[in-house]
This record gives sequence, C-alpha cells and structure tokens, in this order.
Amino acid sequence: MRVLYLLNISNPDRLAADSGWIFADLLAPALADAGAEVTVASPAPAGDTRAVFHRTRVHGTKYRARFGADIGELASMIRAAKPDVVVANQIEEAPAVRAALLEAGSGALLAGYCHYLPFSLSGGGRVVLDPSLDDGGLGRSVLLAFAAGVSACDRVMVHSATAASWVSAATVQVGVDVAGRMRVVPPPRDGRLVRDPAAVTAADRTGAGAIGVYNHRLYAHYGTGRFVDLARELTASGLVRVRVMDLFGTRRAERSGLDDSPERMRDQLAAMAHVQVVSDRGDRIRYRQLLAGARFGIAPFRPGCPWSMSVIDCQGMGLPVISPRMGWLAEHIDPALHFTTLAEAVALAERLATDDAFHAEHARRAFASTTGLNPASVAASYLEAIA
Repeated sequence: MRVLYLLNISNPDRLAADSGWIFADLLAPALADAGAEVTVASPAPAGDTRAVFHRTRVHGTKYRARFGADIGELASMIRAAKPDVVVANQIEEAPAVRAALLEAGSGALLAGYCHYLPFSLSGGGRVVLDPSLDDGGLGRSVLLAFAAGVSACDRVMVHSATAASWVSAATVQVGVDVAGRMRVVPPPRDGRLVRDPAAVTAADRTGAGAIGVYNHRLYAHYGTGRFVDLARELTASGLVRVRVMDLFGTRRAERSGLDDSPERMRDQLAAMAHVQVVSDRGDRIRYRQLLAGARFGIAPFRPGCPWSMSVIDCQGMGLPVISPRMGWLAEHIDPALHFTTLAEAVALAERLATDDAFHAEHARRAFASTTGLNPASVAASYLEAIA
C-alpha cells in the first residue's frame, strides 16, 4: 500500500511541541515496518529514511492551514507519489485534496484524520465553537469547513470514542452523515517516554515537596486561567510544588499576534511562589527528565479535549494524572482521579503526594492505560482503517 501522508505543522519553530509532527514521526516508521510505502508531505521531515519526504510550505497561521490549500501543488504531489491512500491530517483541506485527486486522475482513497476539533459539545448536545478558531467571528466558517472535509472523505479517523460522538453529532447538524466511514484510531505513544512505575525506586516516591507537572500548551482556550487558580491552591500548603512546561519558547509574530495568551499565562505563573516554569528546549531527553522528576500530572481544563498527547506522555512515564471531569479526559483517566472543584483537586494532589500505596496503584493504572498505544499496534489499526 502506498500512502501519501499530508501533514500540517502548526509549530515549525518547536517541532517537539507539535503533536501532529510527533505522531507522524512515530507512525511513519511503524507503517513502513508493516509494509506500507509512505510519502510524508510536510514543512519538515518526519519518520525514518524509508519515508519519502516532500517539502511543503509553512502555513503562517492556523487559518491559512485551513483555508490556504493549493490544489495545483496537491495534484502534483499525487501524480508523483501515485498513492493508494491519501491521508489529510488537516481535515478542512479534504475538499481541496478531493479536487486534486480528480485533477490528477487518481482513484486513491481519501482518509481524513480529525487531529483537532474546532468545537466541543455541551452537556445538552449543543455545538460550542472553539474560541481559538473564532477570531473575527471565523468559528462558524471553520466548523462548516470541517464538516465539508468530513463529507469529502472516504474514511474519517478520530482519536477517541468521545471525538467520534462529537464529530457525528456536530456534522449531522449541518447535513453531513459520517455513518459507516468513521474509525477510532488513537495516536501512538512515544517510546522515549515510557517508564514502568514498578521500576521506580522507593527514594523516588517520597511525598515531601512532591511535584505536579503541567505539560500543556498555555493558551487561554485550554482553560489555563483555571489552572492558574488551581496552581495557587495546590501550592498553598507546601505539600505540593508545581512544574509548568513552557512548550513554545519564543513564538513567531504571526502566531503571537493572533493570540498572546501563552506568553501572558507563562509570565503570570512564573511570578507565583512554588511554581517553576521550565523549558525542555525542544529536547525529548530533557523532557523525559522533567517528567521523571514529577510525582503526578495535571490535565488541562480544555472543554474541547478529544485527546491529549501530554496526558499520555505522563501516563507512559507512570505518572497518575488528576483531571477535571470533561471530554476525553473523563473517558480515559481513572474516575478516582477526576475532580469537579478546586478543593477536590487539591485533596487528590495531596493524597498522591503523601499516600504511597494510593500513588503506586494509580501509577500502575496510568502506565497500563497506554500499553496498547505502541506505534506498531497503532500502525496496524491505521492500516486496517484505511484499507
């Protein structure tokens, strides 16, 4: 099977913070191991040398990534790669890819991966636009472009059962039925971020000054303002310190001009007592070390959360993750670690910090929840979905 993998990169200046690139870098070699011939079309190479690399331009903003498709360039890539399957990881580009397939005279199957959902569903089933894609009132247009992308695909892949239910419910409201075309294929975990908690020494389990790590993007739409409040409450007693990952570093003006909340939130957190803001500097080994020095992870307060690479990173390292009861987080994370109020979150964090038996059991469960996400297993599911 020849696969043309169209990868949009949203963070070219810090690839280690771009989940789409990381997933491709892990998945392309596993697909090759399974016998697929893979071409990755992307602004930066991903995967090993067996994957053919076709360089594409960097989209300056998240809106250009959704509305700036070049059908001529796509048709040229399709003619060169002669794929059996084209995977569009920016689902809004799928109609343009379909047009390029027609122009190139290709009968390839078109699969879309819904890497990011521009909406969430309220408890009553109402579609709520993602504020990160609603600048200037564009949110409704992005939602319609998303639905058009789903409509154009032969297969639609999503991260989780939560994402599947949201995509089905949202698209049917605008006249698109995805029944029979949807497949749940979770992304792979990073093998560099795997640590069996059974191998962690007793010295590493000390409760004094235990660190809770927050390794998510600091956008306001991730609920970072609520996390700031939580960090203040968590550190008040002195039992817990908080380590915040600065994943972006210095961003390009095109990106910070649309949303400067990561910089504002980072500065606010850095000014708090017992809160440490650190950078992995794009180095996965350093990132692993920063996670390994923590006691537990903290999930984001992002309503539209169909998946979280950062949560899986923590769990693969044997870190229990406390989580607000929402979205995929509620589907995946052990219910005993869910919270509704900040007081409940503080109680969970302090118990993980001081109760070794409780921590050990949830470390074991967290690690076990990621074992099926090794790249080989995910590649097999991927190929089954697009067969």
